[in-house]
Amino acid sequence: MYKSKKVIVVLPAYNAALTLEKTYKEIPFDLVDEVILCDDASRDNTVELAKRIGIQHVLIHEKNKGYGGNQKTLYNKALELGGDIIIMLHPDYQYTPKLIPSMVNIIGEDLYPVVLGSRILGRGALAGGMPLYKYIANRFLTFTQNLLVNYKLSEYHTGYRAFSRKVLEGINFNENSDDFVFDNEMLSQIIYAGFHIAEVTCPTKYFEEASSINLPRSIRYGLGVLRVSLSHRLQRWGVLRLRMYERPV
Repeated sequence: MYKSKKVIVVLPAYNAALTLEKTYKEIPFDLVDEVILCDDASRDNTVELAKRIGIQHVLIHEKNKGYGGNQKTLYNKALELGGDIIIMLHPDYQYTPKLIPSMVNIIGEDLYPVVLGSRILGRGALAGGMPLYKYIANRFLTFTQNLLVNYKLSEYHTGYRAFSRKVLEGINFNENSDDFVFDNEMLSQIIYAGFHIAEVTCPTKYFEEASSINLPRSIRYGLGVLRVSLSHRLQRWGVLRLRMYERPV
């Protein structure tokens, strides 16, 4: 708990057996009340390991629903369990759980309702192993997105995020893609709904066991990001009326 606010960490897992335990052990359980893992039809022993190390809630997709589909399951479960502060942490150990106290504090003190762990703030992205082509793409896409959505973030592509309950209840995330562009659609919805976003510097860690998408999927993701940002601008202008920007019922 943080000032009577229930803190839940959600782990979107896919073939995470090599890094899950290391990630889980660094979660600060003096703050975190519950952990939810959703396994998206992994081909390794992620589920068995999750249960063995004591994760309270292990959800299983019998068929792969995709990265976005995994998050939908997790956020809906976190809301069902009464989470007030929900942190999405990748179980591949690319993002350090040691930042959770800072993220919880920002939301718990009502400073910002959303916190992103940015790999771009500071100068650690390339030093931490981010491939050069991904860094260049990140900078180009972020620049374009800031222009189109009329906001200013250091990056839109981090997978380390924390939300207040009010945010998750105030955006229609279940209407989003089941693929990787889900993350960008969420940020577009959050900005469109008028929620403000904080960023904290997050160390970058790329290594063999960490998850990553290949070049063709990266290109598809980049095109999807541009589509989302353009749609956001057209929605603002009243040219489009998309369900994803409607408040959930």
